[in-house]
Amino acid sequence: METYNIALIGFGGVNRALAELIATKNSLWERDLGFRLNIVAVSDLYLGSVISPNGLDAKTLVEANFAKGGFGGLSGGSAEADNATVINTAPADIVVEATFTNPKDGEPAVSHCRWALKSGKHVVTTNKGPVALAAQELKALAKANRAHFEYEGSVMSGTPVIRMAKNCFAGAEMKGFEGILNGTSNFVLGRMESGLDFASAVAEAQALGYAEADPTADVEGFDVRLKVVILANELLGANLQPEKVSCQGISGISRFDIEAAATANSRWKLIGSAVRNADGTVTGSVSPRQLPLEHPLAGVNGATNAVSLNTELLGSVTVTGPGAGRTETAYALLSDIVAIHRAQSGNLAKEAA
Repeated sequence: METYNIALIGFGGVNRALAELIATKNSLWERDLGFRLNIVAVSDLYLGSVISPNGLDAKTLVEANFAKGGFGGLSGGSAEADNATVINTAPADIVVEATFTNPKDGEPAVSHCRWALKSGKHVVTTNKGPVALAAQELKALAKANRAHFEYEGSVMSGTPVIRMAKNCFAGAEMKGFEGILNGTSNFVLGRMESGLDFASAVAEAQALGYAEADPTADVEGFDVRLKVVILANELLGANLQPEKVSCQGISGISRFDIEAAATANSRWKLIGSAVRNADGTVTGSVSPRQLPLEHPLAGVNGATNAVSLNTELLGSVTVTGPGAGRTETAYALLSDIVAIHRAQSGNLAKEAA
């Protein structure tokens, strides 16, 4: 049975949920997956940082009501966040990066991943910034240092669209995709169908925790644009950058537009898509589309995400699942760790043979 020491960078909703799973599921993982997780370090802008080579009790981390700088009261702790020291010096096998997404340059998350990979540590992340903006560099670093860079949760939370498409549709000749890749905008459009105006629908999404205080990234399509870049580069072999993906959000859609669509037996959805052109180039876009009710994405409601993968051999295959949520996204991190464990186990078996 393997034990993986992990360092958590960021201790907001996602990494806190992962710690909750560790506190309650480690025994089950030992039995079913062949490994357990041991938290040896945490760094967080609000709480500070702590390194404990023998491990921190996950239940205590989750249940203790730490005040600002609260990690400073722990053995090996500091009231100040020190991501660089934690990543470079903590005795971790895996660095779990779950800080905020910076859509401009991916920092500081790109540096977090870079530091970890250079020191030979595996990285799992839910952060779209490093994957959309620096994936090629980080993959090369991982390969050079015999480490893994995994990021399943960067697109559809716990719904494994990247790994599933790569593993299950190999040879199916991917031609493109279109998807509902942002639960907040989808929720807002659904509430507008129920009679709310745009501002009221956004306010309700904020009250329910679906939308941030500043909902711009969601409703203007910027979040979806990063996800389109990730999927296009991963599944279509593109080399897109966000600025090359046309982007229009849903703030210009009125109740009149919603009503007109209903009359025409259709509904509005914010769609992120990419297609491989005849010359081999890939074009990506984000825009509201009026979909007929029989379209496979038209019936995707609430905060759910879905993506239709267009293949040469199978036609269109639609994958639907949760696109947000603390536990769902924490599961994506676990699925990345499972992938690392299986790869490591396979390498050991080859070396033994």
